Amino acid sequence: MDLGPYHAHRRILTASLVGTAVEFYDFYIYGTAAALVFGPLFFPSESPSAQLMLSFMSFGLAFFARPVGAIVFGHFGDRIGRKSTLVASLMLMGVSTLLIAFLPTYAMVGWVAPLLLCVLRFGQGFGLGGEWGGAALLAVENAPPGWRARFGMVPQLGAPVGFIAANGLFLLLGLWLGDSDFAAWGWRIPFLLSAVLVGLGLWVRLKIGETPAFAEALEADRPVSVPIGELLKRHLLPTLAGTFAVVACFAIFYLSTSFALAHGTTTLGYPKEQFLLIQLGAILFMAGGIIFAGYWSDAASPQKVLTWGCGATILVGFLFGPALASQSWGLVFAGLASALFVMGLVYGPLGAWLTGLFPVEVRYTGASMTFNAGGILGGAAAPIVAQALGDWRGTAAVGLYLALAGVVSWLGLLMVRARA
Repeated sequence: MDLGPYHAHRRILTASLVGTAVEFYDFYIYGTAAALVFGPLFFPSESPSAQLMLSFMSFGLAFFARPVGAIVFGHFGDRIGRKSTLVASLMLMGVSTLLIAFLPTYAMVGWVAPLLLCVLRFGQGFGLGGEWGGAALLAVENAPPGWRARFGMVPQLGAPVGFIAANGLFLLLGLWLGDSDFAAWGWRIPFLLSAVLVGLGLWVRLKIGETPAFAEALEADRPVSVPIGELLKRHLLPTLAGTFAVVACFAIFYLSTSFALAHGTTTLGYPKEQFLLIQLGAILFMAGGIIFAGYWSDAASPQKVLTWGCGATILVGFLFGPALASQSWGLVFAGLASALFVMGLVYGPLGAWLTGLFPVEVRYTGASMTFNAGGILGGAAAPIVAQALGDWRGTAAVGLYLALAGVVSWLGLLMVRARA
C-alpha cells in the first residue's frame, strides 16, 4: 500500500482530522447528554417521552444553525482563505461547548435554563457549519492526482474518532458515578474537557498554510464578492443535488447513535453502560466503511460508491428497527454495526464528491451549504421522527425513515449523474 502522499502531507491531513474530531466530539457529547439527562434537567414535563422529545428538539436546533454558519464561514473561506476560517469555526464551536458545562438547570433558574441551552446549542451548530467544508477542502485541495477520495476520507474519520472519545468518556463516567451524581454534575465533565481538545485542534491548524487551489485562484482573479449569491445563481442544480445526497449519512448516524441510545435505554430498557459499549464497538465499522469507501472511490468513482451506499441504506432501513427491538445483544450489535458500516459508504466519498461539484471560487460555500442543509433533512428530523414512529407503531417502524433517506439521497445522485 503506497502511503507516500500521506507522509508528504502529514501535517495537512492531521489538521483536517484533528480539528474535525474535536468538532464532532463537541457535537456528540451534546447528543449523548440530550439522550441521557437533558430532558429532566432542562425541560419540565410530566411525560418522560415529552421531555425526551424537547431535548431532541434542542439537539436539532443546531442543524438549522449549520446552514447559517455555512453561509457566513463559506463567505470568508471563499474570499480570504481556508485556514483562518477553519480556526474561527473551531473557536466558536469550542467556546459554545465549554459554556454548556456552566449552565444552571431549570430547577435553579426556570425558563432561563432551556433558553441559554438553546443559544449555546445554536452556537455549536453555527461553528460546525463552517467546519466540515473547510476540513474537506483542506484535504482534497492538497491531494495529488488519483488520491482525492483517499485524502477526502481523512476528515471523515474525525467523526468516529470524536464519537469514540465522547461516548467512551460518558461510559467511564457511568461506571464511576451513580445515576444521581451523573445527573447532578457528572454530565458537565465532557463539556469541560472539550477545552483541552479545542486547544490541541487550534495548535495544529495554526501551523498549516493555505491550499494550493485557493492560492492559485486568488492569483488568477479577484474572489467572488458574494459567494452565496454566485452559488445560487450559477450552481443551483449541484447545490440541490448535494443537499439531497447527504441525507442518508445523517439519518443513519443519528438514528444509530443518539436515537438508539435514548430509545434503547428508556423504552426498550437496555442498561446504559452496556448499550454505550455496544455503540463503541459498532462505530469501528463506520471507520472501516469510510476507509473502504475512500479506496473504492479512487479506484472507481465517488458517485458509484455513493450509489451503492444508498441502495444498502434502503436495505438496512428495513432491518434496523427489528434488530434494535430484539432484546438480543448480538442482534442489536449486528444492526448497529451494519448500519454504521453503510454510513461509511455514504459518508466517506463525500469529501471528494461534494467538493467536485463546485469551482474553486465558491467551493467552500457550496460544499458547506449542501452538507449542512442536508443535515436538516437527515439529521435534525431523524431522532424526532424516529421517536414519533416508535410511539406510533413500535420500534420496528423506526427504520422506515432510513429507507426513505436512502431513496432521497439516491435521487440527489441522479440529478448530477452526467457530471460523474
